[in-house]
Amino acid sequence: MPVANPRVLLVNDDGIDAPGLVMLESIVRRFTDDIWVVAPDEERSGAGHSLATTQPIRVRQRDERHFAIKGTPTDCALLAIYELIEGKRPDILISGINRGPNLAEDITYSGTAAAAMEGALLGIPAIALSQFFRPPAAVQWDTAEMYAGPVIEKLLQLEWTPGLFVNVNFPGCPAGEVTGMRVTTQGQRPPGAFIPERRVDVRHVPYYWIKIMLPDGGHAPGNDLQAMLDKEVSITPMQLEMTCHPAMTKLEALFGQA
Repeated sequence: MPVANPRVLLVNDDGIDAPGLVMLESIVRRFTDDIWVVAPDEERSGAGHSLATTQPIRVRQRDERHFAIKGTPTDCALLAIYELIEGKRPDILISGINRGPNLAEDITYSGTAAAAMEGALLGIPAIALSQFFRPPAAVQWDTAEMYAGPVIEKLLQLEWTPGLFVNVNFPGCPAGEVTGMRVTTQGQRPPGAFIPERRVDVRHVPYYWIKIMLPDGGHAPGNDLQAMLDKEVSITPMQLEMTCHPAMTKLEALFGQA
């Protein structure tokens, strides 16, 4: 998809003022000045591929090409593509840079990945970018800053197929310790990544936080989880088509289809 001065749509789920998005815009300006930023007005982490269908979506325009949306990352992608961007559609949608990983089953919860999915659904090449870290460790933004540009530049040369989006994770180490880039498969951790934790408020009424555990395991040669252990940038091609093809024959036999 080589395009001179490509039109780029930037979205995220950490909010329009998040440092990862500010950094991403600065990186993308190295190879284009046609940038539109349409992002949530506040953090929407864990929003998944959700839509605001029971309440109105408010838009606050900050300047000609920056819009804060009271909605989900998916809402941002939809509004940008159908309503806010003037003239031609974006050549590519880039979501992130997320503060924290989007690996393995994280994809199903991630607002960062969801914005990229929506781009793919609408026929626009899309990339999700995330910087791995585990609290209380500091976020290694220098790693994302060094590697995001080269990754995006290479992906702009890709011959994109329908339904494809690319999920990129930068390892949680200083930039100088990164060992390389690897095209990976999606891993799968054992159950228990997200667990409700019960607490009681000052009025003795119970409430819950969803605790992020990220259990160890699910590592296998060539998958995204292993790439983080190996201090590699993980580049995972993802697709919207989720049919479990190995189960087709068994189900057809069960339901009497030839």
